[in-house]
Amino acid sequence: MDQPIGVIDSGVGGLTVASELMRQLPKEQLIYLGDTLRCPYGPRPKEEVIKYTWEMVNFLLKKNIKILVIACNTATAFTLEQLRTELTIPVIGVIQPGARAAIKMSQNMRIGVIGTEGTINSNAYPQALKAINSTIRVNDLACPRFVPMVEDGILFGPDAYKVVSETLKPLKEKNHIDTLILGCTHYPLIRDIIQEVIGDHVNVISSGEETAREVSTIMGYNKKLFNGNRIPEHQFFTTGRLDVFQRIANNWLNQPIKIVENAVISSN
Repeated sequence: MDQPIGVIDSGVGGLTVASELMRQLPKEQLIYLGDTLRCPYGPRPKEEVIKYTWEMVNFLLKKNIKILVIACNTATAFTLEQLRTELTIPVIGVIQPGARAAIKMSQNMRIGVIGTEGTINSNAYPQALKAINSTIRVNDLACPRFVPMVEDGILFGPDAYKVVSETLKPLKEKNHIDTLILGCTHYPLIRDIIQEVIGDHVNVISSGEETAREVSTIMGYNKKLFNGNRIPEHQFFTTGRLDVFQRIANNWLNQPIKIVENAVISSN
């Protein structure tokens, strides 16, 4: 089916999911929208996150997408069920795939979760994990400094290490966890620093790979996969600064982005 996959995120973090979609589904076209102008979503009230998410969704629906991927943990926590109820296309979030990936990796069923304030306060990950295995012990931690740092393009170096080290100190002191979920799609962009700080004995899990696998499965079941031969031309939109978005996108995706445009989104 020659329609694009729609991907939304609060900013550049969803590129970690887009990258995995491009790897696993190399013939599929992506249309990505990052709301960098209003990022981060984590500290915002639930009602505001819902409003902004719907504005992004409506923008992509006009592009005739065949499936929607919410590559933002906060938006997933607050809007997934509503979007699934009201839209006629499949909607995939990142929380359930991330939870499943962590359970596969954990040996002692003691799992840490880091995310934005909104995601942590929603209790979405503990609920998802315990729905699969009620004996799991979860330690979660809000990391409000990470998303602004990533959006500013600070992905390595002493400043990034200092922020990560200071932030993760409370979680590191609870050193019984053997698996850590990156409960925000921005965090894989600083994954190496997080791994260094938290220790090599902890499995660090991002949801991109599992999310892409779920998208592939659902599109195959619904006969929505593109069956022809092509090199797709992806489209990337941002509501904020093009230069910062393009620099991070080019670095993370390991290829130049051909189309990056400002998107004007509204609730109308």
